[in-house]
Amino acid sequence: MEEDNKNSQVKNKEKNSDRSVRPIDEYTEDGSVDLHGNPALKKKTGNWKACPFILESFQLLEIGLLHINGYQLIFDAGNEMCERLAYYGINTKMVNYLIKGFNQGNSTAAKTFNNWSGTCYITPLIGAFLADSYLGRYKIIAIFSIVYFIGMMLLTLSASVPSLKPPCINSNVDCHASTSQTGVFFLSLYLIALGTDGIKPCLSSFGADQFDEMDDEERKKKSSFFNWFYFSINIGALVSSSVLVWIQDNVGWGWGFGLPTVAMGIAICSFFAGTTLYRHQKPGGSALTRIAQVIIASFRKWNAKVPADKSLLYEVQDKESVIEGSRKLEHTDGFLFLDKAAIETGNDKSVAGSINPWRLCTVTQIEEFKAIIRLLPIWATGIIFSTVYIQMGTLFVEQGDTMDIHIGTFKIPPASLFIFDTLSVIFWVPVYDRIIVPVARKFTGHQRGFTQLQRMGIGLVISILAMVVAAVVEIKRLDMVKKHNYYNLKNVPMSIFWQVPQYFLVGAAEIFTFIGQLEFFYDQAPDAMRSLCSALSLTTVALGSYLSSLLVTIVTHTTTKHGKVGWIPDNLNYGHIDYFFWLLSILSALNFLVYLAISRWYTYKMPTGTRLEK
Repeated sequence: MEEDNKNSQVKNKEKNSDRSVRPIDEYTEDGSVDLHGNPALKKKTGNWKACPFILESFQLLEIGLLHINGYQLIFDAGNEMCERLAYYGINTKMVNYLIKGFNQGNSTAAKTFNNWSGTCYITPLIGAFLADSYLGRYKIIAIFSIVYFIGMMLLTLSASVPSLKPPCINSNVDCHASTSQTGVFFLSLYLIALGTDGIKPCLSSFGADQFDEMDDEERKKKSSFFNWFYFSINIGALVSSSVLVWIQDNVGWGWGFGLPTVAMGIAICSFFAGTTLYRHQKPGGSALTRIAQVIIASFRKWNAKVPADKSLLYEVQDKESVIEGSRKLEHTDGFLFLDKAAIETGNDKSVAGSINPWRLCTVTQIEEFKAIIRLLPIWATGIIFSTVYIQMGTLFVEQGDTMDIHIGTFKIPPASLFIFDTLSVIFWVPVYDRIIVPVARKFTGHQRGFTQLQRMGIGLVISILAMVVAAVVEIKRLDMVKKHNYYNLKNVPMSIFWQVPQYFLVGAAEIFTFIGQLEFFYDQAPDAMRSLCSALSLTTVALGSYLSSLLVTIVTHTTTKHGKVGWIPDNLNYGHIDYFFWLLSILSALNFLVYLAISRWYTYKMPTGTRLEK
């Protein structure tokens, strides 16, 4: 054990040798390094000058400047906004494209969209694992951005080249896409899904890495960072749900997909432009291996008794943990069986005399595993919320397609109402960050205004209200259908703007739950697993998409028995999607009650030498 500690001390001395040239306070203390692998200088790297485009957007809105403290804001210069513009350029009209281009019915198009959207949010686990374990976040973002771009180019070609175009667009006859047309289209879609693999979990974490966790001032800024990061996402979504939707409807799908492709190319270039400003966290090796070591070591010591004095459990003596750049974690109660992995015995060394990690693990390594276990129940409650969120791309659009879409002679594409969700987010981010948090801080005493768990819970309540409002709007629409016998009328004379409140409420819910999740999973993740935990939070959207698809399948199968049209027929005037919205309201309410119980049980992680702040 002494030899192991000495080796670790030598390693840290070598790593910090460059620090002898400069005062210690000029460097970050969270283990981050610069482009060349040297300890990162605070004044030349990271902080606002290297934060994602959301902060640049913030400066443009606030003071109209492109620099802070003399440094050009070129970290992303639009990377996140352009990537989101590309994604939402596809996302907002996908259901309509499948219906009009591939002759799919309402329920089939909804399920196809849900499956693709779900894949976009579940594949990030792969990129996150590679980033945390081997390549680092910067390389993963760079590699998978290029894959994303290739998928976007292929999608543009599929909508532009005559032989590749889906045949049903602007066609009034029964038509079916060829194998090659379908193949190229879905290949491009799933290349885009693969591209999101590295972007989604790593970009937010990489941006948060630009703030020193051990610096009090920078740690305060990191909390606001997540708000403005999500703000930039919705700037891209705003352009997509307005300008791009109009282009797709009135100019053509080739242009509608081509412009987001150009935006993605700009995003890649701008990302590389900020390379010299970035702070990097070194990959810490396989997180799955470390978890497996804890499990196997604890089972090997099944009969060992955990000492009452937890200071007797094994831990390295250095300031850092065994993983370079990661902080040690203090012991917490709960899951005490895993503590057996840190009980020292005579068989814990290998033949060469070093510690065998499959027989003896540090307290920090065990606490990493405990932190992941504690995150999982919180993660699970986000699935129902995501099921509500995903309705904006499916049933909300289909509902709007049956309403009056005119303002005078101008037609409003139903998918463009997503803009009100985006505007809601853009409205609520500064209100929350600049007004709600300072006011709440006076009453709660928390630096963030609300604890992260409280913030997410508020969003869950708002999502219930959103589904109730959507159901009420549909009841009113169906009443009009019955009263005036509008069953065969495609667009009922009820303004599509009746949908605005449900979109606005979903946007408000996002501000609390989705941003709360981003911050919570980053903050509560072990230092060497932050990309992985960010990806874990994203999988709630994937599973929410899959759950929505499953619910649609079950509801359709159940309600169409004995020749009935069901809740979600192709002609919604004969259906009852209000029942589906009520179903989601009930599920969301039950989910919130479960969340309350879980949040009371949750134990926050505690890095050594830091003050606990929930």
